[in-house]
Amino acid sequence: MNEKNSLGLDSCFLDFDEPFDLFDKWFEEAKKKEVNDPNALALATSSKNGIPSVRMVLLKGHDKNGFVFYTNLNSQKGGELNDNPNVSMCFHWKSLLRQIRINGKVAKVSDQTADEYYNSRAYESRIGAWASKQSSVLDNRNQLLDSIENYKKKYGDKENVPRPGHWSGWNLKPNSIEFWLDGENRIHERLKYVLNSNGKWDRVLLSP
Repeated sequence: MNEKNSLGLDSCFLDFDEPFDLFDKWFEEAKKKEVNDPNALALATSSKNGIPSVRMVLLKGHDKNGFVFYTNLNSQKGGELNDNPNVSMCFHWKSLLRQIRINGKVAKVSDQTADEYYNSRAYESRIGAWASKQSSVLDNRNQLLDSIENYKKKYGDKENVPRPGHWSGWNLKPNSIEFWLDGENRIHERLKYVLNSNGKWDRVLLSP
């Protein structure tokens, strides 16, 4: 029989007072088990009119202040984040039979933080941030390829490609984080951390 924590859940949930330590543990396990992109997550946004949209993005930083990802600010995603900062993330690690859902509000990262991450990217990725008018309609594929070549000519020095003003990062500061473990016969185990009005985290069990 599997060992249980103090709440009667599988021991993989551990017994942390805050969700961030548990996220770190599960994320480290995912890095060892997932074949591709353990930092991939489904990001759900909504327009100012309440129309939802979801897509996969990559987590590029996380700590107790939130979860960071980057994008073109002029994209559909960027526009929706600007209009409605309420956002949801979902990690699904099939190899571990686990999910993590995170809800909260986003705010842009500092220019310094964006610059540091941008400068750590491969040259081609930095050029791509300039060349791609993300979410806009292309007349044909060559339109994008030509744009890439033009920006390579403009920024031929691979060590000196400035970050575009329309490209930056967002930090999701969570107000709830739910951890989900697959169970036999669909009797899953769910633990949710909810930030209370005193700035402390409450733990609640959810029925599957």
